[in-house]
Amino acid sequence: MTQVSDPLRDDFEPAPKSLEPTVFWRIAEDIPNGLNWALIVASVVVPFTLWWILSNYTGVNPKFLPSPQDVVGAFLRLWEKGFVTQDILASFSRVAIGFTLGALIAIPLGISMGAYASIRAFMEPIIGVLRYMPAPAFIPLLIIYLGLNEEPKITLIFIGTVFYNILMIMDAVKFVPKDLIETAYTLGGRRWQVLMSVITPYVIPNIIDAFRINVAGAWNLVVIAELVAAEEGLGKRILLAQRFFKTDEIFACLIMLGVIGFALDLIFRWVLKTTCKWAFD
Repeated sequence: MTQVSDPLRDDFEPAPKSLEPTVFWRIAEDIPNGLNWALIVASVVVPFTLWWILSNYTGVNPKFLPSPQDVVGAFLRLWEKGFVTQDILASFSRVAIGFTLGALIAIPLGISMGAYASIRAFMEPIIGVLRYMPAPAFIPLLIIYLGLNEEPKITLIFIGTVFYNILMIMDAVKFVPKDLIETAYTLGGRRWQVLMSVITPYVIPNIIDAFRINVAGAWNLVVIAELVAAEEGLGKRILLAQRFFKTDEIFACLIMLGVIGFALDLIFRWVLKTTCKWAFD
C-alpha cells in the first residue's frame, strides 16, 4: 500500500538531533548537579593554575607577580602578627554600620517613592543627581566636616550605597501587579494595609537582591576610605604594603576582600531562599 505524504505533517518534522541544544547550552534551564559543581570548581582552579604557571615558569619578577605560595606565606605572616583579624573586623564594622544606616533609610523611602507618584516626583530628581556624584569626591568635605575618625568612613559608605538602594527598591515597587492592589482594595483594604500587607511583602525579594548587589560597592568604598585615613583595615594594610613594595601582601589582602565579598553574597542568597521561598515557586 502506497503512503501519501501529508504536507502539513512534513512541515513540522522535528529538527535533526545535531541541531538540538546540548545540556550545556540550554536557555533558561537547569544543568545537572554534577556539571554544575564541576564548573564551579573549574572557575576557581583554572585561574589559580594559570597564575601558578605564570608566576613560577615564565621568569616574571616576583615583586610584580608573586606566586600563590608567596601570597599564602604573606597571609600567614599577617595572621601571626594579628593583622588579619584586626583589619577584617575594622573594615567589616565600617561596612556593616554604613550600609545598615543606608538600608534603614532606603527601604521606607524607596517603597514610598514607588507607591506614591507624588513622593517620587518630589524625591527622584534630587536623588538622581546625587547618585551620579562619585562618593569618593565627598572625602575632602567629609574630612573637613567630620575629622579623621570613624565618622567620615561610615558616612562615605552611606552616601555611596543609599541612593542606589532607594532607586532599585522604587523600581521594584513600580512593577507590583496592579491586580494585587486592586484586589486588596476590593476586599476592603485601606492604603496603609495595601502598602504594608501587599506591596512590601511582594518586593522583599527585590530588596534583598538590591542589598546583595550594592554591598559590593560598600566594600569598594571602605577600601578607598581606609587608603585616605585609617589606623587599621584592609585598605590601610594595602597602602602600607604598597609603600614597602610588598606585593605579596597586597595580593593576600585582595584575595581576603574577594572571599569576604563572596561569602556575603552567599549569605544574602541563603536569606533570600529561606525567607522568600514563595518567590521561587
